[in-house]
Amino acid sequence: MLDMKRREFLTLLGSAAAWPIAARAQQPAMPLIGFLESRSPDMIADRLRAFRQGLKETGYVEGENVGIEYRWGEGQMDRLSALAAELVRRQVAVIVTAGSPTAALAAKAATATIPLVFGVPEDPVRLGLVASLARPGGNATGINFFSVELTAKRLKLLRELVPAVARIAVLVNPANATSTEATLRDVQSAARAMGLQLQVLNASTSLRSMQPSQLLGASGLTPSSLAKMDFSSAGGCNLPTWRRAMPFP
Repeated sequence: MLDMKRREFLTLLGSAAAWPIAARAQQPAMPLIGFLESRSPDMIADRLRAFRQGLKETGYVEGENVGIEYRWGEGQMDRLSALAAELVRRQVAVIVTAGSPTAALAAKAATATIPLVFGVPEDPVRLGLVASLARPGGNATGINFFSVELTAKRLKLLRELVPAVARIAVLVNPANATSTEATLRDVQSAARAMGLQLQVLNASTSLRSMQPSQLLGASGLTPSSLAKMDFSSAGGCNLPTWRRAMPFP
């Protein structure tokens, strides 16, 4: 499944590199890929290896026939707009954002001509990245991994695992306002339908002092109850990884 995702992502990236845009006449001999990420390199090391390997499989080797300009937000979302602007000034051939809606939106705001290939965990139409899934329009295309859309399914699975649960803790990153808003909107709606109470916990430095038992306790779970669960059956649910790859116009 991961290999399939990688192939789809690289197919889109290859299409972007071949997309005829007049502005590319100023590009240097070796094309540059702009890689914009909200996190730090060590947090996505496996994804970076797969990205470089995928490029190699399609004939592009970093440092030989393609260059990659990396820009890292290091968890500071307010830096992404400036980092995206730097990539535009570097006249990259395409901008890639690996998974953050905030990074994709920053790149989209920075340029209307350089192709943007994104991977996001929610509806890119609702985010404003594309006009529609069938006809994205503009300069952006990518993949929706439907992570946010599966929020209700995750709560249903948790209810099947722990039928007596009445209170659920939701851990969110307040710095990533776009994803947090979408997650809370969907999880609150699903929780109301199931009669569950929610406790929202903001991921911050203050949480580092909390013990695992405290975090579990916020959702009504305990280490002993987790130890007794049979995750192999869990209602026979194996969630498919839904995705939608969109073409360039």
